[in-house]
Amino acid sequence: MPRHLLSLHDFSKEELVSFIERALQLKKERNQGVVHQQLAGKTIGLIFEKPSTRTRVSFEAAMYGLGGQVIFLSARDTQLARSEPLKDMARVMSRYVDGMVVRTFGQDVVDELAAYATVPVITALTDLHHPCQILSDIMTVREKKGGLEGLKIAWVGDGNNMANSWIQAAGKFGFELTLACPEGYEPDAGILALSRAETKRSITLVRDPGQAVAGADVINVDVWASMGQEEEQAERLQVFRAYQVNTQLLAGAPHDCIVLHCLPAHREEEITDEVLESAQCVAFDQAENKMHIHKAILEKLIA
Repeated sequence: MPRHLLSLHDFSKEELVSFIERALQLKKERNQGVVHQQLAGKTIGLIFEKPSTRTRVSFEAAMYGLGGQVIFLSARDTQLARSEPLKDMARVMSRYVDGMVVRTFGQDVVDELAAYATVPVITALTDLHHPCQILSDIMTVREKKGGLEGLKIAWVGDGNNMANSWIQAAGKFGFELTLACPEGYEPDAGILALSRAETKRSITLVRDPGQAVAGADVINVDVWASMGQEEEQAERLQVFRAYQVNTQLLAGAPHDCIVLHCLPAHREEEITDEVLESAQCVAFDQAENKMHIHKAILEKLIA
């Protein structure tokens, strides 16, 4: 049976650490000029109902960087737009490719594809989870802070898929996590309860962003309106105005804290241009690390 990556909950702490350790090694070897061919002769299908620049390019670069091939399918290129049963698509695609990387809206889509596929299915994003992104974020924290032990991590903004996956990561890795979300925009309650039961460290939900960043070693921020929420944009701009990551908010955090943003950023909305361009913000290192963590995931699940 293939091993799927549908959410961080599917893997143990040791397995998640192994992804990060391998990504760090692959990054080091690439910088040394090592040519990788672990996936020569292998092909993955990128099935993207939601468009993306960084996720698509980083997965394609990762697969090509391991010697493999990529077939990209947008929503209009697949039978999903014409209501083909997912179980049929999963069984057919499994005969063409060695793995499927899926970026879609509902978690039920990747769950059903995985139930019928005979090759690995990897969640590149759903409205509920964003596991690969969080692994690249933790890889970045590891590089900048030396590890996760004893760290306090803060999330500021919407309780979206990124927040959900950070909560799962806190449950697995055991770091302290504080999330500042407005009322009505909290993360998934089931994920929060399950992750709290997994760890002895605190996973706390607050309203005040200043409370969240106090003492934080890492501050996370994401857009206020995700793809598919465009009609809520004006309302969300009002609700989240107090949750902007700016110099005033950072003044309440340790001077050596780092700021993460998974990009693309709406400058002067969830994060100011000044903070995004500052030495504290490591968003572009974080973006590069997506490619390296994708290499590690593809290698371990497909090779």
